[in-house]
Amino acid sequence: MNAVLEEPARDAGDCCFLPAINPDGFDTINAVFHDAIRRYGDRPAFSALGLTLSYKNLERQSRDFAAYLQSRGLKAGDRIAVQLPNVTQYPVVVFGALRAGLIVVNTNPLYTAREMLHQFNDSNAKAIVILANCCDRLAEILPETGLSTVIVTEIADMHRPFKRVLINSVVKRVKKLVPPYHLPTAIPFTRVMKQGKGLPLTEHQPQNQDLAVLQYTGGTTGVAKGAMLTHANLVANMLQLRAHFGDFLRAQQEIFIGPLPLYHIYAFTLHCMLLTNTGNHSVLIPNPRDLRGFVKELKKWRFTGFAGLNTLFVALANDAEFKQLDFTPLRFTASGGMALTQAGAALWEQVTGNQVIEGYGLTETSPGATFNKPDDIVIGSIGYPLPYTEAKVIDVDGNSLPSGQAGELCLRGPQVMKGYWQREDETAKVLDADGWFRTGDMAEQSPDGRLKIVDRKKDMIIVSGFNVYPNEIEDVICTMPGIRECAAIGVPDEKCGEAVVVYVVAHDEALDEAAVRTYCRERLTAYKVPRFVHFCDDLPKSNVGKVLRRALRTDHQNEAPA
Repeated sequence: MNAVLEEPARDAGDCCFLPAINPDGFDTINAVFHDAIRRYGDRPAFSALGLTLSYKNLERQSRDFAAYLQSRGLKAGDRIAVQLPNVTQYPVVVFGALRAGLIVVNTNPLYTAREMLHQFNDSNAKAIVILANCCDRLAEILPETGLSTVIVTEIADMHRPFKRVLINSVVKRVKKLVPPYHLPTAIPFTRVMKQGKGLPLTEHQPQNQDLAVLQYTGGTTGVAKGAMLTHANLVANMLQLRAHFGDFLRAQQEIFIGPLPLYHIYAFTLHCMLLTNTGNHSVLIPNPRDLRGFVKELKKWRFTGFAGLNTLFVALANDAEFKQLDFTPLRFTASGGMALTQAGAALWEQVTGNQVIEGYGLTETSPGATFNKPDDIVIGSIGYPLPYTEAKVIDVDGNSLPSGQAGELCLRGPQVMKGYWQREDETAKVLDADGWFRTGDMAEQSPDGRLKIVDRKKDMIIVSGFNVYPNEIEDVICTMPGIRECAAIGVPDEKCGEAVVVYVVAHDEALDEAAVRTYCRERLTAYKVPRFVHFCDDLPKSNVGKVLRRALRTDHQNEAPA
């Protein structure tokens, strides 16, 4: 079965156009899944915590899970929240939910009770699969939600009985990572799987324009919104990535390390769509912040692929044990999720011998929109639009700008979301009637179509009327010897409107503010030179490793004299 995109079919009545899928290819995630099972049955699909699921195992267990969901009265179109880290339960639950016809609501296990309440109620979720470690927060808010089915899993529930009890006991009693909770109506995941074996399943047959995933944005500006991603959106993005990488992504030959959470759309599309479709093996890392445990796991595999982002590349490449690994098989390092600094890319290549291929996307674009080509990598560029993706750069009035001028990046293609869940006004702000999505990112495009992100529109700093992009300042400072990472923000200033402030993590104690400012003055225009330099032990980051500039702005306000 060949997976081939045809020219996108536009419908003037839709806010965004969807792809015409080749009839000999795939039109839904379910079709992608069943084709992978048929082709790759005994091959390894997902590994985590010493357990490997073959494609055949994944089919059987997802079938049992789907049957159980239907036995609970859950119907096609109902939403199911999935609040899990990178463990093998995740693909079983997600593919099982889709086979039962449910819409997956990916949920961050690090969410507070308040954030959970918003997402569960906004999506009107009727069921949830949740890690026991998060259940104390669910217990606080459960009566205020519409969740009627609560399934609780412990970290090692997919293992055989002896190892399952051992690992779960260590997590609960030795590491004390499972706070006490009281959920009397909750059903253990192990019981769900046992019961599902004896239950019938009516395999759901979705249409390509049906919703598959409600993927909530981070909520950095206003309330978190659910991007409606259809089967067509996600399948199209998978096909676009396959076409873009061609034979560079080899079928049935890659062992890809997966430290980024599957509940994030970047990792979801890579591991659950693209690598599944190509019969490859994903090695999931439940806690990438535990560098010691992470490197210990890496020693077990002759991995050929690695998907990460800048902060993770820097942290690993500075780790002594990581540097001792055999990187001979590694041929494919993909970066996305945040800007890749030249210093971070150079450090990774120096340690591993592998060049980073940077791409760009958003939750709203499923997420892939652009990527460098494996044989044409330019560090600092996000590459070219993926096949069947259009890009343009516009000014504040919506006029297209010529190459070389910075403006807001707009995208159009079959991977662009249907809209925001139950938020037509918010959808209209970013998605026009012709299908153009306003990304909120500032970009430049070269005459040959190559794109470069200048910065987030909302993060742009205006100093005396001049636009200053934090990414540019950070990229310069990160090349300074003795500096590991940094972040730049703008703060109110009576004279200039805004002043540049940088927060720096250094491993050279001799560095001081004057040295950093001098380094910048030699490499940046005067108005871009930081007014203030703060040294810190670490930068605040999101669960996927993005630096949280908004948290730095809040800290600066709190530290400022009254």
